[in-house]
Amino acid sequence: MGQIFMTAINAVFPIVALIMIGYFLRKKEFFSENFVKVGSKFVFRICLPAMLFTNVYEISGMEAIRWDLVIYCVVSIVVLFALGLLAALLTTKDPKRRGVLWQVVYRSNFAIVGIPLAASLGGTEAVAATAVTITFVIPVYNIFSVIALSVFSGQSDNGKADAKAIAKDIVTNPLTVSVLLGLLCLVLRAAQQQIFGEVVFALNVQTQFLYKVISNLSAIASPFALVVLGGQCEFAAVKGMKKELIVGTLGRIVAAPLLVIGVAVLLTKFTNVVSFGVNEMPALISLFGSPTAVSGAVMAAEMNNDEQLATQLVVWTSAGSILTIFATVCALMSLGFLQT
Repeated sequence: MGQIFMTAINAVFPIVALIMIGYFLRKKEFFSENFVKVGSKFVFRICLPAMLFTNVYEISGMEAIRWDLVIYCVVSIVVLFALGLLAALLTTKDPKRRGVLWQVVYRSNFAIVGIPLAASLGGTEAVAATAVTITFVIPVYNIFSVIALSVFSGQSDNGKADAKAIAKDIVTNPLTVSVLLGLLCLVLRAAQQQIFGEVVFALNVQTQFLYKVISNLSAIASPFALVVLGGQCEFAAVKGMKKELIVGTLGRIVAAPLLVIGVAVLLTKFTNVVSFGVNEMPALISLFGSPTAVSGAVMAAEMNNDEQLATQLVVWTSAGSILTIFATVCALMSLGFLQT
């Protein structure tokens, strides 16, 4: 049990620690308010797109994809997307908070927490299953987040959503564009192999100097994003958003994993629809049991939503998920779905 608990702490505590470092540095005026704002833009427009591009670009091949796992994850996200909208409408009337609550229910910190958590819970095959699933989940996350964060904050004067503005946000969002560029590179790589029998041009070979720059930006994306988010956090604001924090936190780290992982266990044990075991469950825990996404909070700030609520949801879901991941892992180990 002690090892299981340490697995959860090792996966989530670094997120909380970096946020708190940013918070204390801002309180001590080591960071200025302008630095935090500019840093947030730098993360959203440069670092996170670089990270997503390299994640997609470095996929070796698609032949070993577990399509049942991928489809189940995408369908589950769609269901949670619908439930998140319902929760947001029932919880608050503030349009800038509705988009944040909508997003937190279905979007997790999969890109940052997923691989380390899967590595802790499973072996090499579990990590591979998680990495491949990330490729399909990230575009869905980003498109849904642009929708969620635009529908209410992008309303026109008559109270209706501006469909044209929402469509523009989806098409021009840096995170979405970076993933699409990565997928385009994969298609071009496959085309070269079909035509020439080998890859004759690759960014990380022929233009290694350029790819190293992108990789370096990718490497600083997660830690810098967390520190900047900490600098934006004001705990005094909690008093005015307790209901939203409770609903968002419980929706992300309790309701989402209980529903999705619970259904996966039932389908595996009693049907032939899916067959998830020690290699697939770590991916499901990483995707549906981890705290809300750091990049989602950065997007909220950039897209005129309530950045304080978004930032504090990262803090509270990260802290709470230590306990919920621990409980989830214990339950799945006792049922034989994880290696003990």
